[in-house]
Amino acid sequence: MIKILLLIVVGFTVWAVIRAYQRSLNKPPSSARETIAEDMVKCAHCGVNLPRSEAIYSGGDFFCTPEHKQLGKK
Repeated sequence: MIKILLLIVVGFTVWAVIRAYQRSLNKPPSSARETIAEDMVKCAHCGVNLPRSEAIYSGGDFFCTPEHKQLGKK
């Protein structure tokens, strides 16, 4: 009886390992799943929020366009 139970446990373990391996093959690489959150900043002229990488920084303030940079802070 113990041998049968041991065989069932071993079989279940092998099945679980194979299933986990198959699931890992279907997942995209971890670098593709991760998205880098970027800081958002507000335009000092119009108040629009935009990513820091797209903003224009001038005089301690962020602006969304060169025109708003020329117009300055409201």
